[in-house]
Amino acid sequence: MAKAELFQKDIPKSERVFYYESEEDDPIKTEEQERKEKVTLPEGYEYIPKNIFVKLYAKILFRFFWVFGQWYERCYWQLKIHGREKLKEAKGKGYVMYANHTNPFHDVFGPALAADRKIYTVISPVNLKIPGIGKFLPLIGGVPLGTNPEEKKAMNEAVDTRLVKQKKCLVIYPEAHVWPYYTGIRKFPAGDRSFKYAVRNNLPVFTMTTTYQRRKNKKKGDLPRMTAYVDGPFWPDPKKSEDENRAMLARKAYDSMVKWSKKNTYNYFEYKKK
Repeated sequence: MAKAELFQKDIPKSERVFYYESEEDDPIKTEEQERKEKVTLPEGYEYIPKNIFVKLYAKILFRFFWVFGQWYERCYWQLKIHGREKLKEAKGKGYVMYANHTNPFHDVFGPALAADRKIYTVISPVNLKIPGIGKFLPLIGGVPLGTNPEEKKAMNEAVDTRLVKQKKCLVIYPEAHVWPYYTGIRKFPAGDRSFKYAVRNNLPVFTMTTTYQRRKNKKKGDLPRMTAYVDGPFWPDPKKSEDENRAMLARKAYDSMVKWSKKNTYNYFEYKKK
C-alpha cells in the first residue's frame, strides 16, 4: 500500500489493521528510516534565513500554504475546530502547542488553521528528504531537530527568537511517530524534555487534539471526518524548578489530550498489540 493512499484514499477494511509491539513503534517509515540511514542537515543550514528575498518568498509561500490548507482541511476532512478563543489568553506572548500525531497531511495544515498566528513546527530532519515537498518545509515553518551540538544550539536559539521576540506559535508532536487515525493518546517518548521551550521562556502551553467521526455522506467511502479541540493555557509555575515545571506541563498536556480524545466516535483503523 502506498503511503499517500493510506491517508488520502479509502482502503479495504481488511487492511486497516496495524500490529505493534510498543507505543514507540513507527508504522510509517521513510526510505531513509527503513535503510536505517542517519539523516543530517545540509551544510550551512540556517534556521532563520538572513537573505531578504528568501524571507519574502517564505512569507508568500506560507500564505499560499495557509489558503490551500483552509480548503483541504474544511472540504476534504470536513474539519471543525473548537476552543480557538482560548488562545486569546496568550495575547502579546508566544506559545507552544502540542498535538496528537495521526495524519501527516492534516498535521501539516491543521495547527496552522487552529493557531491565531504563524506556526513553526518541530520536525525530524528526515522530513527534508521527502520528495517534492521536503525542501519547502523550512520555508513554511518546519524546524528540523539538530543532529549535533552545534545544530542543536542553533535550533534552540532560533526557537527562542520565534517565541520571545516574534511571539509566534511553536508546534510539537510529543508522540513523535504518526499512527494513522489512532484514537488514543500515546506516551511521550522524550518525556517532558520538549516542554523546556515554554518553561525557560515563561510561556503558556496549549494542546490541539484531533478526533475522528463518521461522515454523513459516503462520497469518500469510509474515510472519517475530523474535529479538533484546542485547550489551555497551561502556565509554568514561578515557584517550581525547571524540572518540576516541565514534568507538570507534560502531565497537564497529556491529560488534556486524553480528555479530548474521548470525543472520538469512530475507529477507522484497528491497532493490535503483538
